[in-house]
Amino acid sequence: MEFVENQLIELGVNPGAVVYLAYVIVIIGISVISILANVIAKKIVLNIISHYIKTNKSQWGSILLERQVFHKLSHVVPAVIIYYFASVFPDYEHWIAKGAISYMIILGIFVIDTFLDAVNDIYTTYEISKVKPIRGYIQVIKILLFIIGGIVVIANLMGESPVILLSGIGAISAVIMLVFKDSLLGLVAGIQLASNDMVRVGDWIEMPKYGADGDIIDISLNTVKVQNWDKTITTIPSYALVSDSFKNWRGMQKSGGRRIKRSIYIDATSISFCTEDMIAEFQTIHYLTEYIMNKEREIEQHNIDHQINTSNKVNGRSLTNIGIFRVYIQHYLRHHPKIHQDMTLMVRQLAPGETGLPLEIYAFTNDINWAVYESVQADIFDHIFAVAPEFGLRIFQKPSGHDVKSLSNVNQSDYRMIRSS
Repeated sequence: MEFVENQLIELGVNPGAVVYLAYVIVIIGISVISILANVIAKKIVLNIISHYIKTNKSQWGSILLERQVFHKLSHVVPAVIIYYFASVFPDYEHWIAKGAISYMIILGIFVIDTFLDAVNDIYTTYEISKVKPIRGYIQVIKILLFIIGGIVVIANLMGESPVILLSGIGAISAVIMLVFKDSLLGLVAGIQLASNDMVRVGDWIEMPKYGADGDIIDISLNTVKVQNWDKTITTIPSYALVSDSFKNWRGMQKSGGRRIKRSIYIDATSISFCTEDMIAEFQTIHYLTEYIMNKEREIEQHNIDHQINTSNKVNGRSLTNIGIFRVYIQHYLRHHPKIHQDMTLMVRQLAPGETGLPLEIYAFTNDINWAVYESVQADIFDHIFAVAPEFGLRIFQKPSGHDVKSLSNVNQSDYRMIRSS
């Protein structure tokens, strides 16, 4: 400053204006130096770093570049220059130094914040990130970072020790717990979800209470985002996955099989013993030929051993159309290319009711893709519904308007025949 003032006096500048003009010149000079330093840091240093990272094809370095960690760090250069030039202005040195330090602290907070985002991005490139996500923990670190950083900035501006301000946190802990209630609940829930491996990114979960039915696309400190099958996004509080119940389909996805559990309802009045003609016809069905031959020999031997009079089918053992139909479905599923043969497969009767006799198909497809699963299930039941009449069975269905109308037409026709006679 003295050098600039002396140069101005030598140039014949009015002594009254020298001080002010010297201040302007020094401020402009410091600004130019700061701008040049910033340009050098960004255009030269950053380009060298970028070239080195791209040449070595460093994935970590690429993520740091993408998150602009080095770019934000370069802003500290002008602040350092201003800080060291603060002594040029003795009357304002204290405030300039404090401002520069506060700026560098704030800048450091944002650099660390960006670096933590980069750490999370790097972590997500590993397969373990789907099992143990760390985004929730990083958010907790960020909260602490901003709280401590804010306290340090305030302490620096006040000229007090940060320890004094930190000691006052105990007095406002109740307020902090109220403000960050969801974050604290989310932190505890996140620890429980991770330690118990309850959910992962990519899991299909179903939570009707929140209208969620789809894949998890993000797990954070406070929320879990689910992309539903209609492409809408449902946001669920993290702690709700601990406090409430939900269904996770991960086990199905890992098993390689998707369950079919559906019943067809047989009209009970269509169930009967098999006649000789029916048995002869059933024997022509590929899946039943061997079964019927073995079953007939077994029944015949049983009736002989117990001296049963077979003139009446009520006596002894006999084949029924519903029994053969059940065996047919069992064999049909055993030979179906889309049914998982190493998982549970059965066709069972449930308790009969007002809708007839439920015949439940319990099996697993060998493809967990939703569209393929629905297609396979539909094909199976298409076949079962179409083939049931071949066994003398009727599928139960409540009377429709067409049935009532047909019955009414029949009754009217009978009534006219009676009148005409």
